[in-house]
Amino acid sequence: MEAAAELVLAEPLIAARLVAIGNSVAYTRFGGKISNVRSAVSLLGFKTLRSLVAAIVVRQFAGAMADASLLRKAELLWQHCANVAAIAKVIAREFTEVDPETAMFAAIVHEISGFYLLFRAEEFPELLQGAPDESSKEASRLLAHSVLQVLKVPKAVTLAVEHLYSGTSSHPPASLGDVLALANELASVPSPLAGLELAASSTPAQPVDFQVGEKTLQGVLAESEAEIRSMLEALLA
Repeated sequence: MEAAAELVLAEPLIAARLVAIGNSVAYTRFGGKISNVRSAVSLLGFKTLRSLVAAIVVRQFAGAMADASLLRKAELLWQHCANVAAIAKVIAREFTEVDPETAMFAAIVHEISGFYLLFRAEEFPELLQGAPDESSKEASRLLAHSVLQVLKVPKAVTLAVEHLYSGTSSHPPASLGDVLALANELASVPSPLAGLELAASSTPAQPVDFQVGEKTLQGVLAESEAEIRSMLEALLA
């Protein structure tokens, strides 16, 4: 834990974001109790630290773009990913045995191929042109698989991201892939690349709802609104 804290302290951006998330009501009931990196690492643990580092890596794709229109799409894509991450964590915790932190991590990286396409579109604008078809979706799936492999993302997360391209999900969710697909549907900010890559990447016309025991999806989302908003603020800061 001490070694992890020292590594984080060497990266000011990660250090600041870690403390911000540690102070969110998503992790502390009233917020504002974490004032240093060591306390934040101890509170949040290594899985959240992994998600945080992934978030910064993903956002670096956007920051490297010079074209204003592509930069705007990248910003919207990150807002979409942050929305999916906050929702996925809640759904995993409340309705499944899927680790909530793994669900959040999967959501943060689920559009990694989209960021890569936007990054390369400055040099190859045809990457974002043309109507999507089955072959383009398969190409996007393979691209996502390749990028996630290069980043050494765990296989379970890679499979969950690839599950999005199938266009299928289970309500209530039964797997990490289902959690990710459902959160992707529920995100208040749709992907600016919707239709180009993922089969399910826009907010549904009718609210999705189901019941597990005494809990309903919409009820849990309403009760968790402050937590989701806090997590979004920390991720988007």
